[in-house]
Amino acid sequence: MTRLLALLFCFAFVAGCENTDVLTATDAGIDAVKAITLSDKDVLAIASKSADLSDRKNRLAPPDDKYSRRLNGIINQKFQDSDITFNYGVYISPEVNAFAMADGTIRIYSGLMEMLNDGELRFVIGHEMGHVMKKHIRKKIQLAYAASAVRKGIASQDSTAGEVARSVLGGLAETLMNAQFSQLEEKEADDYGLLFLKKKDFEPKDAVSALKKLATLGKEHSFLSSHPDPDKRAERLQAQLEGRTLSIDENKQNIIGKVKAVLHSSVEFIKKVLSRWFK
Repeated sequence: MTRLLALLFCFAFVAGCENTDVLTATDAGIDAVKAITLSDKDVLAIASKSADLSDRKNRLAPPDDKYSRRLNGIINQKFQDSDITFNYGVYISPEVNAFAMADGTIRIYSGLMEMLNDGELRFVIGHEMGHVMKKHIRKKIQLAYAASAVRKGIASQDSTAGEVARSVLGGLAETLMNAQFSQLEEKEADDYGLLFLKKKDFEPKDAVSALKKLATLGKEHSFLSSHPDPDKRAERLQAQLEGRTLSIDENKQNIIGKVKAVLHSSVEFIKKVLSRWFK
């Protein structure tokens, strides 16, 4: 089935030009199919390979390193959730950064650890866990495959457009793979991180102070350039702590509850009408 869809994608390009590179177009079709049919097993395999590659490219702190010891003291046994086994580590780098992979791999840069206290780091780790639990990373992988399909499809044409695709769009898929999360996804991860602190009996106010510290980096910093404003994110979480607003999930549940209530009232009304009608 995958090969058939790939060939159909290929034919779409072949029909427009006699000089189409059929192998490249077929490869584009395969990437397009992967973007649509990506399974949970595929996502985990890609995440695991990406994590291994990243660990080889960066300086991963050994277990006896001061940063590793501090991280282990922060997470202890409480930083697990559901059936996902989270795997934590520290990169020795002055960069202020952190990331998560879909398989539960989470890496914290020592530069970030130098900036935040233990409580604030717990929120950041909880935030990264949120990206995994909400399956945000799966969407990024699908987007990368879709971008790769478009790039290869254009490059399969023996034309100026094809040359442009090869030279300019060649790194598009990789760029998208490393892109930051959307504002909604960041808010969902913030909500998860805050709720996680509450559930594990940690100080929830650390979420707000962590974001305020990150805000001092400035919007031009690579860690924040594509993120929602940390100050606004901090205000939003502070409003939740004060009961002035609800999390995204709570709002969703409220809407679902209202819809169910309306449906229930409608059903009861119809029952009454029918019972009178057929008396």
